[in-house]
Amino acid sequence: MGSPVWSHNGLVSVANAHRDKVKLTFSQGVSLPDPHNLFNASLGGNKWRAINFYKDDEINESALKELVRSAVSYNVSHLK
Repeated sequence: MGSPVWSHNGLVSVANAHRDKVKLTFSQGVSLPDPHNLFNASLGGNKWRAINFYKDDEINESALKELVRSAVSYNVSHLK
């Protein structure tokens, strides 16, 4: 058993289930625009950023889709 991973021309995001939340981590998070302030979890690094979703949280689906699209665009634009 592992964690769900999404990729497109590189890693986009990883989800991890915790006791009280689901953490959605973006591998290039610091390079992504976040105009809707979705990132709410500090990972202490210089590359990754995450969103913690708790049981009763309302999810801004359009903002999350925009963030995922930004992550995919980032990967495509940085192809080696």
